[in-house]
Amino acid sequence: MGPLPAPSCTQRITWKGLLLTASLLNFWNPPTTAEVTIEAQPPKVSEGKDVLLLVHNLPQNLPGYFWYKGEMTDLYHYIISYIVDGKIIIYGPAYSGRETVYSNASLLIQNVTRKDAGTYTLHIIKRGDETREEIRHFTFTLYSKLPIPYITINNLNPRENKDVLAFTCEPKSENYTYIWWLNGQSLPVSPGVKRPIENRILILPSVTRNETGPYQCEIRDRYGGLRSNPVTLNVLYGPDLPRIYPSFTYYRSGENLDLSCFTESNPPAEYFWTINGKFQQSGQKLFIPQITRNHSGLYACSVHNSATGKEISKSMTVKVSGPCHGDLTESQS
Repeated sequence: MGPLPAPSCTQRITWKGLLLTASLLNFWNPPTTAEVTIEAQPPKVSEGKDVLLLVHNLPQNLPGYFWYKGEMTDLYHYIISYIVDGKIIIYGPAYSGRETVYSNASLLIQNVTRKDAGTYTLHIIKRGDETREEIRHFTFTLYSKLPIPYITINNLNPRENKDVLAFTCEPKSENYTYIWWLNGQSLPVSPGVKRPIENRILILPSVTRNETGPYQCEIRDRYGGLRSNPVTLNVLYGPDLPRIYPSFTYYRSGENLDLSCFTESNPPAEYFWTINGKFQQSGQKLFIPQITRNHSGLYACSVHNSATGKEISKSMTVKVSGPCHGDLTESQS
């Protein structure tokens, strides 16, 4: 519930008028059976925000009510009061300029500071004998804003299916529940987690190239939660078994030999070609113009990833025939 509308046509006087006003409250009204209660809205109050101390079950036909900071109802702690007859608002020594009292006795405190946290006392004056009064205390705690969480990780460049990853959600607190997200989907909590704080560390025994992220962690308390900035992994993988195109080609003397080699790898693989075990050239493509029968032999494309340390090759046997004949067989090494 937001702030209530301020009372219209109110008179505002200083606390010095309190003694004169109090002497006018001399009528009697039967007590109500419902108990007066106070609640804070919102229930979680953070610094710099507004809070409304909302009063429920206020008795009818009251002459007025007073708010005090703390549990003592003396002049020094007197904040503000509202006198129903004449709609008079009276400010006390404890008034900071940020309090507003409403006709239903609710008190709005704007731009809350740490000094505002604590106990407040509502003093309700009933008509009749001056001893007829009702006092209610209410205490609210100033909650710190949830910090924006962040992720630390032992390795941002893991090798596929090899390295163990440990994600840690910061900051650490027993008051938070930790939740992990991958690609916008929450990850299940490990059965071994007995306490919420234990889930702040996410262990992945291995990752694949399809699990790069983004990863996020979320901290939650009873009032809400915040997610961290996303973290994306640079998973190192490959090279996979290369592919040579065209894979089956018949050559005649005088034709051009134009082969290409492809593989999946991160970082990109290094390519080199051999013919009959002898280094020919580097790069993904091999081009030999106007081949002859002397170019027949075992052609191999080898790929190497310096980050993973893996190397693998693909080979094919090419036979160059005369103008009308050719043959090509393929093998793998």
